[in-house]
Formats: sequence, C-alpha cells, structure tokens
Amino acid sequence: MAKRIAYRKKRQNRFSMFLAAIVVLMLMVVVAVGSISLKEKLAEYQQAEQALVEQIAIENERKVAIEEQEKYTHTNKYVEEMARKKLGLVYEDEIIFRQDE
Repeated sequence: MAKRIAYRKKRQNRFSMFLAAIVVLMLMVVVAVGSISLKEKLAEYQQAEQALVEQIAIENERKVAIEEQEKYTHTNKYVEEMARKKLGLVYEDEIIFRQDE
C-alpha cells in the first residue's frame, strides 16, 4: 500500500508540474502578444511625435516670418510703400509716367 501511495503522489506531482508548465506557457504567450501590441503602439506614437516635431518646426518658421513682417510694418519704407499703393501719394518733385490703356 505504501508503494501505491508513493506512486499516486509521484503521479500527482507530475500532473501538477505539467499544469504549472502549461500555465507558465500560457502566460508567456499572453506576454508575447501584449509585447507585440505595445511595439505597434510605440511605432504609432513615434510617427505621431515625428509629425508633431515637423509641425512645430513649420510653425516656428511661420512665427519668425510674422515677426519680421511686424518689424517691417513699423518702418518708414513700409508706410511709404502703402501710401504709394493704396493712396496713390507721391513726392512733390517726383514725375509719374502712366500708361494709357
């Protein structure tokens, strides 16, 4: 009878080890699938980050252009240019040639 009990324990021990191995294997599969999903998300986030970095660079260039335009609008040259274009003003000693259409 002692042999039978020892055999049962040995058999239960093997079965327990088999179940434990299956559980560990299942956990490894779940972790691998999760890892693949995380890598895909990481790639998407890196692409989004790159697009945002490019957009920031474009907006910084635009900001510089706007600042330059603002500085230019405060100059006498700009005021004179607008007076000529919009109002048709000229200096007193200036001769204007117009082409008839």
